[in-house]
Amino acid sequence: MKKYAIIVAGGTGQRMKSAVPKQFLLLQGKPILFHTLLQFKKAFADIELILVLPLNQFPTWNLLCQEHPEILQTCPHQLVEGGATRFHSSQRGIQAIAIEQQALVAIHDGVRPLVSVESIQQAYQHAQEYGNAVLAVSSKDSIRQWDHHKNVYLPLDRTQIKLIQTPQIFEISLLKRAYQQEYQDLFTDDASVVELLGIDIHLVEGNYSNIKITSPEDMLIAEALTQKV
Repeated sequence: MKKYAIIVAGGTGQRMKSAVPKQFLLLQGKPILFHTLLQFKKAFADIELILVLPLNQFPTWNLLCQEHPEILQTCPHQLVEGGATRFHSSQRGIQAIAIEQQALVAIHDGVRPLVSVESIQQAYQHAQEYGNAVLAVSSKDSIRQWDHHKNVYLPLDRTQIKLIQTPQIFEISLLKRAYQQEYQDLFTDDASVVELLGIDIHLVEGNYSNIKITSPEDMLIAEALTQKV
């Protein structure tokens, strides 16, 4: 089955305390986005890659591609203008896929460069069987939730909790139907958009190194993990 991966990146670098958007920061001497794209290309050599960025970040990315020619050599991709929210950016990435026959589409955070090749492959395999697959890991920490009636944080059973990651993979026709819906604030990720159609979401075990780089501390962890590999 044909495979696509939509990589969505729209960060500004504010939480990273950097003038450079986080997706363009260098990890082991290469842009974070390159590492992200490369993981999908390692997983499936014939995968079609779509990169969604804010229009005003196109020049920066094009310059990075010139400075690092291996980006386009190893990870050729279609560049698509993002929208005002994550929902609208995913929507535009999906609209860039003209294919009508069966295909699987992954949507992935651009600043999750350490997702394992094995996790990607397993998720696509699961999605091919069940129609969708979302990476998730168990919580290592104790968790509490605010109770408005008792005005206190109450403990939750962490064995019943899953922390959601990306990629989130769906059959193309399902994804296109889901993104015909109007935007709602309750859409926290792509799975929540699909779920509103009444579709059951299938979770696949992710990996704890698949962190989302949003702060300087995350960057230090990513550097340490890539050196370990």
